[in-house]
Amino acid sequence: MIGVIIVLLIMSWVFIAFGMIAVFKLKNLYTRILSAATIDTVGSLTILIALMLVNITDYNYVIRFVLLIGFLLITNPISAHVNIRSAYLTGVEIRRIKHKDVLEREAREKGELYG
Repeated sequence: MIGVIIVLLIMSWVFIAFGMIAVFKLKNLYTRILSAATIDTVGSLTILIALMLVNITDYNYVIRFVLLIGFLLITNPISAHVNIRSAYLTGVEIRRIKHKDVLEREAREKGELYG
């Protein structure tokens, strides 16, 4: 049983690490929000399942963890949708986000940066 719990916790940290890498590597704001929400849901879900398996004999904790998992599965997609919709309604374009060096070079070429 301890082996399953350790594997679940390692999987959750791997998911979280890949999510952090994806947030920094993806160029579009919408894909960044989507990957962060997905990885947050999966990572939190595996951690909660591992914690539920630790306290499997106490039914009060099992019920609490099941309720937390249900709450997480309902609210995380809704919050991601609200974030993406607010970005869309405020006019954030679906385009590639440029790196700081590229923005500085383009500003120098246009004469907006001095030095």
